[in-house]
Amino acid sequence: MDFDHFEGIVEVDETYFLYSQKGQCGITERKPRKRGGKSKHRGISHEQVCVLVARDRTKATVSKVSCMGRIVKTKIETIIGTKLSSDNVLVTDAWRAYKTYAKEKGLEHYRIKSDDGKHVIKGLYHIQNVNSFHSRMKKWIDRFKGVATKYLDNYLAWFLFVDSRSNENTKQHIKELLLTSFVFEMTETFESLRLSKFSA
Repeated sequence: MDFDHFEGIVEVDETYFLYSQKGQCGITERKPRKRGGKSKHRGISHEQVCVLVARDRTKATVSKVSCMGRIVKTKIETIIGTKLSSDNVLVTDAWRAYKTYAKEKGLEHYRIKSDDGKHVIKGLYHIQNVNSFHSRMKKWIDRFKGVATKYLDNYLAWFLFVDSRSNENTKQHIKELLLTSFVFEMTETFESLRLSKFSA
């Protein structure tokens, strides 16, 4: 599922999942949630796990757990930095971390400001593909009635495989998924995610 670099226009946007300790016994820092529960805070908070999705127009996609709360530029670089070049055009929402990152990276950058009602710039630059991916991903993950955050990256990889093979349901691809899952490396822990909010 991996690839070397993005081509052309790259849409980048994040989506959020409530931090979950599903299946864990002995939780003492809060009351158990019923049916997933809700965040104590309005808007984006450090109770929520940020999943960064970057997707170019050839459908090459990166989908990874990045941090708790709002995305920061260091996490953008960690997750997609090696796949970007000066030939890419970055299209994001108006969150300032993207603006700072694109400027430091020397990338052409377009910001979609939803509050002004403009969702497409110059008839070409938008984040509709990545937002559509978010929608399909959340609908697919909802079937599991909650996913423990420590396993979320595995589910994201699973969905990316399923979504990319949506029109190809063969035994060979199922075998490929199983073999790939055995070598998938989980690098993020709760501690690293928790400390990510202190990264600049």
